[in-house]
Amino acid sequence: MVGPNYKPDKIALPKKFTSQPHPATKEEIAATEKSLKEWWGQFNDPTLNRLVERTIAGNYDLQAATQHIWSEQALRRQAQADWYPQLDANAGGGDSRYSINVDNWPIRPGNPTNHPQASVLTYGARASWEIDVFGRIARQVQQRKRAVEETIEARRGLLISLLSQLVSDYIELRTIQSRLAVTENAIRTAHSSTNMVERLYANGVGNTLAIAQARTEEHTERARLPPLHAQQERMIHAIATLMGEMPGTLEPELEERRPLPRVPTFPSTIPSMVLANRPDIREAERRYAESTAHIGVAVAQLYPNFNIPLNFNPNASAMYQAFQLGGMSWNIMMMMSLPVLHGGKYSAQIAEARAEAEASRLQYRQVVLNAFREVEDGLDDWHQDNEYVHQQEEAASQARLARDRAQQLFGAGLTGYLNVLDSEQTALTVQDDAVKAHGKRLTDAITLYVAMGAGWQGRELADARLPIERGNQSMLLRAFTR
Repeated sequence: MVGPNYKPDKIALPKKFTSQPHPATKEEIAATEKSLKEWWGQFNDPTLNRLVERTIAGNYDLQAATQHIWSEQALRRQAQADWYPQLDANAGGGDSRYSINVDNWPIRPGNPTNHPQASVLTYGARASWEIDVFGRIARQVQQRKRAVEETIEARRGLLISLLSQLVSDYIELRTIQSRLAVTENAIRTAHSSTNMVERLYANGVGNTLAIAQARTEEHTERARLPPLHAQQERMIHAIATLMGEMPGTLEPELEERRPLPRVPTFPSTIPSMVLANRPDIREAERRYAESTAHIGVAVAQLYPNFNIPLNFNPNASAMYQAFQLGGMSWNIMMMMSLPVLHGGKYSAQIAEARAEAEASRLQYRQVVLNAFREVEDGLDDWHQDNEYVHQQEEAASQARLARDRAQQLFGAGLTGYLNVLDSEQTALTVQDDAVKAHGKRLTDAITLYVAMGAGWQGRELADARLPIERGNQSMLLRAFTR
């Protein structure tokens, strides 16, 4: 085959990510690979696991991506068909009458026995076969095969994005429900404070200002509920849509509150080679391979094209004559065509193909760099989350303690009600922040899983007819060098 053969672009990878103490060991590599396959299971939430399965089975975007794979496979089969002889059959028959009022017509007027009329029966076949001497067809097939692999990687990327969105929406839903619980507890506390202030006033202690302040605080806390309920419904509707179901069908299932899922654990060191799992990198690498094959297609246009045409077309006026030797008609030959003068069109096509291939190579390198940046950012966020969540939980604990002490001091007449209000507002804000910090930690875990390209491994056969293309994984690993 003429044209360049594909060679993966060599990219030197660092031995470890900057936030990690040492390169990954074999045990850590094995642990990472195991955790990537169905990473949502690390949250230990049976409801989430069921939603994932239903989403993979029902999402329409994922089904459309599968159709795109089959479409590309059909295009590849179309390209492969050019390797084989092309054969068409034909048959026909009918009567024809010709005008006799034409000069030099062999049948002259005035002879009633001769009529310018004939019956014709014909059948035959037309065949051609292109001999792929210089690999033009082979390069086209190679190019279409790379395109199939691209669409497979695109589907894998869509699956990762879909699972990320689903799990993120689920975490957001449970975070909102936890915030609802915090707010409802704050409302109960504010209502209790209002009752206490009203009792004290009825017993001649306190004043109407404290009552008004207590009621204001209670209504303020109650006003927090409607926006949170609206956010909860939006998340449920979003999850239903991802699952391919009508919004409103999941309310009975998801409005029942559940605690936030368990925080997953990651290996202490993550191997940099894990990025070979990322479908966007794999797709970019396949696009570069496809562009390289396209160069071969363009180069082959400069070389001779060999074709064997065959025509078989007997003619007769009666059925019994159609198969006689005298009615036979055919021709067969070897044809060669060679471009001679086209104003530089084919050279320009080669230059275009080479430029596109180089652009694909550079884009591939940029995708790799972006992937490393996302993993580095994800690791940094994950490591900082530990301290962030710890401090928020400590602040929430101290805020609850301050609120309880302020209420006790107010009941004993040792402080004004303004201190109670401040402590209640601070407690609600800090507890709400603690819940959001916990939700952010879970969201950062999702981000890190996605950055590592997790989620499609082992999920290829959710649709039993999904084609599996293998082979480019090892080539991509060879492209990653240390």
